[in-house]
Amino acid sequence: MHIVVAGLNYRTAPVSIREKFTFAEGDLPLALKQLKETKSVMESVIVGTCNRTELYIVVDREHLCGHYIRGFIENWFGVSRDEFNSHLYIYENDKAIDHLFRVASGLDSMVIGETQILGQVKDSFALAQQTKTTGIMFNTLFKQAVTFAKRAHTETGIGDNPVSVSYAAVELGKRIFGSYEHKKVLIIGAGKMSELTVKHLYANGADKVIVANRTLTRAQELAEKFQGVACTMDKLNACLEEVDIVISSTGAAELVLTREQVAAVLQKRRSRPLFMIDIAVPRDLDPAIGSLSNVFLYDIDNLQSIVNTHLQERRETAVMIEQMIADELQTFEQWTKTLGISPVIQALQTKASSIHQETMDSLMKKLPDLDERELKIIRKLTKSIVNQMLRDPVNRIKEMASERHGDEALDYFTKIFALEEQLEEQERAEQAARQLELEDVQNRWKEELLTKVSLKPAEALSKS
Repeated sequence: MHIVVAGLNYRTAPVSIREKFTFAEGDLPLALKQLKETKSVMESVIVGTCNRTELYIVVDREHLCGHYIRGFIENWFGVSRDEFNSHLYIYENDKAIDHLFRVASGLDSMVIGETQILGQVKDSFALAQQTKTTGIMFNTLFKQAVTFAKRAHTETGIGDNPVSVSYAAVELGKRIFGSYEHKKVLIIGAGKMSELTVKHLYANGADKVIVANRTLTRAQELAEKFQGVACTMDKLNACLEEVDIVISSTGAAELVLTREQVAAVLQKRRSRPLFMIDIAVPRDLDPAIGSLSNVFLYDIDNLQSIVNTHLQERRETAVMIEQMIADELQTFEQWTKTLGISPVIQALQTKASSIHQETMDSLMKKLPDLDERELKIIRKLTKSIVNQMLRDPVNRIKEMASERHGDEALDYFTKIFALEEQLEEQERAEQAARQLELEDVQNRWKEELLTKVSLKPAEALSKS
């Protein structure tokens, strides 16, 4: 069995391409089933976010999987492979496993170290389990990846420091206020950066938003998004008396607030702290405002410096996580080797049991006068001899299989005990079981489609 991932992400495809290859949430169960029904595919998980669409599969024939994956993408999205071939990446085995660990831990994200992707990977895996498109390989691999990502975040703290200007501003405010609950925000200007910052503030508990803008209509549009109130610029002084946070981002050529204006307002604030963020270029807020008591003023350079420092810290932390991933790969590789051992040990036990049964049958023919008690004793003793003879070889091959040349050791073990016939029989039985499972999935899928089709006329009759 081989593990493969195929996908498009923000590095390989622009949004104009990525948006053509997104799965609607309600379609994912059907997509997972169809992907698993694709030739050579044995297990499937689909991870879809705004920045990536990735198909994780377990296949029985590695060299043909790329062709079948492209065919699935073509058929599902109705887009020629010529449109996505140059944007599609396909990783196999160790590279695919390494990629999953990097994705889950946030190392492959646009914002390195972000933690939201972990929840998305976890949800994708849970859906695949519910849809019954995973098996022993992905049930083990994805659980290991999720557990590892949680541990990496906790042990390294890679997601603790903000790496966007708006988020950095919010984190700075927490140092001053501790919490944003029951805090009032004044937005001067109605630009995108101001809106993004206030979204973070609102998510952290900010209570009220006031939007001041030269154009009242634009101020009202933004205020409505946060159940806030709008006003014109001539109301600034009155607003400053009641708010706790000021975010300014206008296109004004001159200062919007001077030191004298703010100083006059402070007398009416009764020493309440005022947190001011100036993200305009040129600046809206007089730099001298920062010298006033109980005023905490930051401009975009202050925030960008914090962001750059935190980005560098995250890059350094990412190196630590990559080293941790190397250990995880080794752990998974050792586990996969035990999968190769199980069929061989089962084949050996099957062969030994068959030889033991043939011996007992021969014994009963040669000694027909043995009673049930005597036969039971002989059967138990001879079975014990067989088990004792197998114990050491089985333990040794388990040890050797986890070493560097484990595959060769397993191959020699198979040849020494002449287990080829038993292994072939096991493989035929497994293939038959997989075929029955596939037929069951196809039948259930057809039943679901027929049910949906049959409901439509009934719904139409009930409405008429």
